[in-house]
Amino acid sequence: MNWLEKFPTMERQELRDFKKYIDLSFKEFSRTYGDGIESFFDPLLYFLVWLEKLLVNTPWPLIIIVIAIMAWVGARSWYIVAGTICSFLVIGYFGMWVDTMSTLAIISVATLLCISVGIPLGILMSRSDRLQSIVTPVLDVMQTIPSFVYLIPVVMLLGIGKVPGLLAVCIYALPPIVRLTNLGIRLVDKEVLEAAESFGASYRQKLFGVQIPLALPNIFAGVNQTIMMALAMVVIASMIGVKGLGLPVLRAISNQYLALGMLNGLAIVALAIIFDRISQSFGKRLQRHRESAHGV
Repeated sequence: MNWLEKFPTMERQELRDFKKYIDLSFKEFSRTYGDGIESFFDPLLYFLVWLEKLLVNTPWPLIIIVIAIMAWVGARSWYIVAGTICSFLVIGYFGMWVDTMSTLAIISVATLLCISVGIPLGILMSRSDRLQSIVTPVLDVMQTIPSFVYLIPVVMLLGIGKVPGLLAVCIYALPPIVRLTNLGIRLVDKEVLEAAESFGASYRQKLFGVQIPLALPNIFAGVNQTIMMALAMVVIASMIGVKGLGLPVLRAISNQYLALGMLNGLAIVALAIIFDRISQSFGKRLQRHRESAHGV
């Protein structure tokens, strides 16, 4: 017996009416403001399309050289640089280069968006306990709600395409950088802040000269987790029209192509390992620098 049947007929009817009211209100909202919301995100779409075309059309040796330089700057490890080069050569050899570049484009844009929104929001949370108490439950919902659930309103508002997929990735990947930015600033030693105040430092000088530099290891840990979670959303985002490595995986699931699914899945894993090692190594170097600055 359905638990709903235990309620009186009047209450069940009111519940159905409430559901219909929500559905009709959202449909009306999407009809009224959908075009305006799409226009608002047009610059983001143009930038994403431009970056994707740039990565796809750039000669592959140049892409590998640039990524290898970034790996060396971030990790300062020849093993990671060699592993990065080998991984991209294997990806190109198995014909996954274009999909990988599309995935890199959406992950890069999603990470930039999360950083530009998450770090300022984390700073504001570190200043206000009330704001932290308001934002934290929202972040909990963003992390725990199934991704298919929040795809529904995004697709209803913006349809199928790159921007809805990008927004879905950002919703899933934003919470770590917000939380860790807030945590990193709150963990800054109060004695250091008091010393800065004694030298007449303003709030802006304390924030940009003391708190953010000392919180950088935590912030980069947040960036690391944001990238990992964005990569985890690649396959889900492919369901609403986002090109990349997730689309062949989805096709492999639909048609039972084991080799296709495994190869593209391993390419996603390779990207995740590369970005994880680079960002972790960079965060550890920042941590050692901070400890040496404190004379540890």
